Amino acid sequence: MTSEAEAANELMRLARAIARANKAYHADDAPEMSDAEYDALVRRNAELEAEFPHLKRPDSPSDAVGHEVAASPLSKVTHEVRMMSLDNAFSPEEVAEFLARVRRFLALPEDAPLAVTAEDKIDGLSCSLRYEHGKLVRAATRGDGLVGEDVTANVAHIPDIVQELKGKDVPEVFEVRGEVYMEKSAFAALNEALMDEARTAAEVKGEELDEAKVRQFANPRNAAAGSLRQKDASVTAQRPLRFWAHGWGAVSEGAVPGESQHEVVRKIASWGLPVSPDFRLCQSLDEMLAAYEAIREGRPGLPYEIDGVVYKVDRLDLQARLGFVAKAPRWAMAHKFPAERAETVLESIDIQVGRTGKLTPVGRLKPVLVGGVTVTNVTLHNRDEIERLGVREGDRIVLQRAGDVIPQVVDNLTRSEARDPYVFPERCPECGSEAVAEEGEVDVRCTGGLICKAQQFERLRHFVSRGALDIEGLGEKTIAEFLDLGWLDRGPPDIFRLRRHRDDLLGREGWKDKSVENLLAAVESKRSPDAARLLFGLGIRHVGAVTARDLLKRFTTLPALREAAEKARGGDEEALAELTAIDGVGPVVVEALGDFFHEDHNKAVWDDLLSEVSPPDYVVETKDSEVAGQTVVFTGKLETMSRDEAKAQAERLGAKAAGSVSAKTDLIVAGPGAGSKLKKAEELGIRVIDEAEWAEIVKAAG
Repeated sequence: MTSEAEAANELMRLARAIARANKAYHADDAPEMSDAEYDALVRRNAELEAEFPHLKRPDSPSDAVGHEVAASPLSKVTHEVRMMSLDNAFSPEEVAEFLARVRRFLALPEDAPLAVTAEDKIDGLSCSLRYEHGKLVRAATRGDGLVGEDVTANVAHIPDIVQELKGKDVPEVFEVRGEVYMEKSAFAALNEALMDEARTAAEVKGEELDEAKVRQFANPRNAAAGSLRQKDASVTAQRPLRFWAHGWGAVSEGAVPGESQHEVVRKIASWGLPVSPDFRLCQSLDEMLAAYEAIREGRPGLPYEIDGVVYKVDRLDLQARLGFVAKAPRWAMAHKFPAERAETVLESIDIQVGRTGKLTPVGRLKPVLVGGVTVTNVTLHNRDEIERLGVREGDRIVLQRAGDVIPQVVDNLTRSEARDPYVFPERCPECGSEAVAEEGEVDVRCTGGLICKAQQFERLRHFVSRGALDIEGLGEKTIAEFLDLGWLDRGPPDIFRLRRHRDDLLGREGWKDKSVENLLAAVESKRSPDAARLLFGLGIRHVGAVTARDLLKRFTTLPALREAAEKARGGDEEALAELTAIDGVGPVVVEALGDFFHEDHNKAVWDDLLSEVSPPDYVVETKDSEVAGQTVVFTGKLETMSRDEAKAQAERLGAKAAGSVSAKTDLIVAGPGAGSKLKKAEELGIRVIDEAEWAEIVKAAG
């Protein structure tokens, strides 16, 4: 079972790994991992956020779509309607849950009809085509979903993309959205042509060609992206790119040409743009899964790469009610194909010490190709996982690039061979301090605390990271350099005393006047940091970014939070109740806060840090609506919407949807059958309205 501390650490690692992968995939067109591995990382992140919602990070990958547009000769385009991504399913059970979730949200009975479209998910580059009066005026890549790159001149060379839509029923404005892709045979020919060019160049120079150093495209999607995102459109013209449509973005008001997904897609096809030949309408879960199996079975014979099947609720009015969550629509789901497995040898097991002192075993592998990517390392999680798998150095193992953590060991093929078991270290490999597991936990941790260089480095790196204080210029290399010089011995407060070392820093290799002043200016700019980011940056166990914000929403200032935490640890029931009343803050978080402020060295760092910085009061910005900033409780049977839909409405209006009634509740929305919650609200004198009145509030807010 994953502890909160382990989850927080893993979410941090996942955020960094996914951000790197997004940049490599979307911005650099040079993917570092397979789609299966990326999907599994995103899936693990979602699972952890669902289990520990209070640990969700400000830079959570679940809120990101693609990647911001990198430095590029192509001009930027702001999408009128955001280009979203899709949540994923990996099993029939998850597809069934998707349908059930849709029904719950819409309050649809089990026997009510619910049509869903299914189509193969092509592995290409998302592209939006804006037509005005039927003529193509702009084409743009997805980018980060909000801002993409202008590729209008480039798509002119893609024969599937018509410059003018056919027919007389085209809306004044219509944005077609789809995928630019390259067929497998064209991809192979392009890579061979690049190799031939390299051979010719080597012959001209009289050099021997090192084929391993010839830059080729990793896969057809990579080739399509690299071919489309060219400043010189003539390069794109030489690449055999294709396109098919699967949706739309901005449309003239009231001009969507149909009332369902399949009607609009068929209309787009009638205008001259290709759509998936496997696009179909399903009336049940069985039909959806049958479509998935049929498409999967036909996958090897397709001329292009696909990696799953996309399902979309067919009726557009239901799509509008379902809306979006984070980066994805509630009305769509991608059912991905299974990941590949491979066998290799576990050559050694190394121990890494994390920010919280956790000792994590990492397996070093004989390199193996899985899904087009070479894997050399695998996390073994903890001591119990090593014992469960029975792995030892030299074992032959099976890897799977999907599941909880990627890559993942799923089997040990040689566990029955007679060899001594792996002995987990009892002392920290970094500082030699004792390494122990707390009662009830599986994680083994170094007890060295601030004296452990591994933890000191990781704590500082976390403190200056993007989700915390986000101090530009204080990267890993710089932190390590300053630690070696003894400039950060007292932890985070020493960061704000770096100006004392200005002259010494100027004398060091790689540091010039500008770089030194830029760093010091970046530090000075954080003298009034966001209080929640500062709290998160301290690395208190179980206090993630979301929990830090929730705590500051209630207490406004850090001193007030400290006072409450210390009182709660001292047995003050009122302080304990106030802390645990915060959603997502339970006894574990309260205990962690109390323990932190009980340690003299922690209090010394806290006081020292607050002598250097002055975080302003934490104030939450709310939307302009009648209920913005209020706490709303829905009770009884809701007749026009589901409970989830009602809560989503409240959140969109800047209100907080709570599950229980207290003196801090501002508004009760009561439906038929409301019981104890309504009674308690009446006793407390809380305003009570019915569902119709709530609908008026929603309507008034727009």
